[in-house]
Amino acid sequence: MSEVPRLSRGLLAARGAPAEVAPVRIVHLGLGAFHRAHQAWYTALADDGGQWGIAAFTGRSADIADRLRPQQGVYTLVERGRDGDRMQALTGISHVHTADDHAAWARLLAAPTTSVVTLTVTEAGYASRLGGGLDRANPQVASDLSRVRIDGIAARPVTPVGRLVVGLEHRRRRGSGPLAIVPCDNLPGNGEVLRSAVTEFAAQALPDLARALPETASFVSTSVDRITPAVTDRLGAEVREAMGWWDAAPVATEPFSDWTLCGRFPAGRPCWESAGALFVDDIEPYELRKLWLLNGAHSMLACLGLLRGHATIADAMDDRVCAEAIRAWWADAVRHLDPALHADHYCSALVERFHNPRIEHRLGQISRDGLAKLTVRIAPVAVRERRAGRAAGGGAQAVGCWIAAAGERLLGEDARGGGVQRALSAADPVRAMVAALDASLAADDGFVGAVRGWVRRRGAAEI
Repeated sequence: MSEVPRLSRGLLAARGAPAEVAPVRIVHLGLGAFHRAHQAWYTALADDGGQWGIAAFTGRSADIADRLRPQQGVYTLVERGRDGDRMQALTGISHVHTADDHAAWARLLAAPTTSVVTLTVTEAGYASRLGGGLDRANPQVASDLSRVRIDGIAARPVTPVGRLVVGLEHRRRRGSGPLAIVPCDNLPGNGEVLRSAVTEFAAQALPDLARALPETASFVSTSVDRITPAVTDRLGAEVREAMGWWDAAPVATEPFSDWTLCGRFPAGRPCWESAGALFVDDIEPYELRKLWLLNGAHSMLACLGLLRGHATIADAMDDRVCAEAIRAWWADAVRHLDPALHADHYCSALVERFHNPRIEHRLGQISRDGLAKLTVRIAPVAVRERRAGRAAGGGAQAVGCWIAAAGERLLGEDARGGGVQRALSAADPVRAMVAALDASLAADDGFVGAVRGWVRRRGAAEI
């Protein structure tokens, strides 16, 4: 490794590539692989991307910041097509910060030059309770509320919502004008979900900000799509061989990408549409198509695939049982989507994407935070199917496989794992697990019975 230069702006400049540090106008929370494959990629490819530098903060661990900082935020993006790889160095991240750099967070959110805040913090990161609003029963949320009530803008909150509230209060007091907050996680109406949580937190802890929030921030809803698996050690070696540099933080992703946005940008934004983003007046049809067809299928494949001994999405799709389960799920979901979105064509494209063996999207990664994910990916379709008088067979199988996999402890970490464990310990764990997803489904004996049947099949080793 000592004979191979480390990727940096200086290295790129020496090789004749532009590597200037763009002025920071975007602050991002959640510096993971998906951000670097999606929002940072769109920004770098925008016609005016050189004017929109990103200051990126980690969500929790400092590891990726420690890897990126010596590279001055530069990293290699590897697009894994079925016919080969395309690699490029991206320089849009101007500065890298760890989650505990509260001074930099406050300074950057208060800066008049900051126009946009983006987030990739997973569904669980929004601390939203079922039905909307802030989940004040969440211990971290409760702790953050207490801190901010007592210490005000000197507090050091750890939740994304708490961090946003303190940062926005710094901005309000400085009089820096409004900015846009753009959540990029798979929640329906994610902009409204975040607005509601931030407003409720502020009302409890910083009431002056709560009253001024409409003039301080605009919340933009989005639908994001680009399969981005966890990074393996092998990827660094592949980049080193192909590009001739050592990259401690490469990212692999698929060639396909999609970004749909709806909302106001009062302080301006990059020309993301020049990189392929779509701006619409109604986000819901697009987000439901993606949430149910892609994300719902991912969650189902994760649970069923793990039960059947598979490791990746591509492995599971090669299993006839898994492929048939996905088709049954899609048949349920497509009935409730806008026909103008051509869901059948979207599903056909997903089959091709899921079968890409070069995207090692691991089921263990997808299975994390299952309770939050199935609540928005699976339960809404099952509710609609039951209201229409149909069996909701695809949804029942998805929920049954989730319960079976959770019971066998096959799933990844869950931010709401305490709720899952309480449900599994209940007198009727199947009904309790369904209730954790949706109360109306738990009261539906027919649906619960169908779910119970899938859980029993696993007990009989029939799944």
